[in-house]
Amino acid sequence: MRPSFAQIRFPLLAAVLASALCSCASLPPPTGELAAARQAVTRAEDADADQHASQELGIARSELSQAQAAMSAGDQDEARRLSLAAAADADLAYARSREALATAELNQRRAEVEELRRRLQEAQP
Repeated sequence: MRPSFAQIRFPLLAAVLASALCSCASLPPPTGELAAARQAVTRAEDADADQHASQELGIARSELSQAQAAMSAGDQDEARRLSLAAAADADLAYARSREALATAELNQRRAEVEELRRRLQEAQP
């Protein structure tokens, strides 16, 4: 007696589902995430984050170092997680540094405007 479609449907569905789950579980190594984290840290350093956002930059550097160690140890999931965290913290350091630089420039321009106003008032009879 030949099995009906209903009888083979469940095993076939289970095989397809198992195959799909296995393919999802094998993610590539997080080399791209590590490279992005390195670039984010470098960008923050170039934006003077050492001076304006040293805590955030220090955290990003530490996470990047831990991600590299996890990658060397073969723990790709941890390396990916730490790389993403390092990139996010480096981006935060970059943004805070840029904000500090922009605020300093704004304050300088305001002081210049105030000086010009003072000079104009002194020049009026």
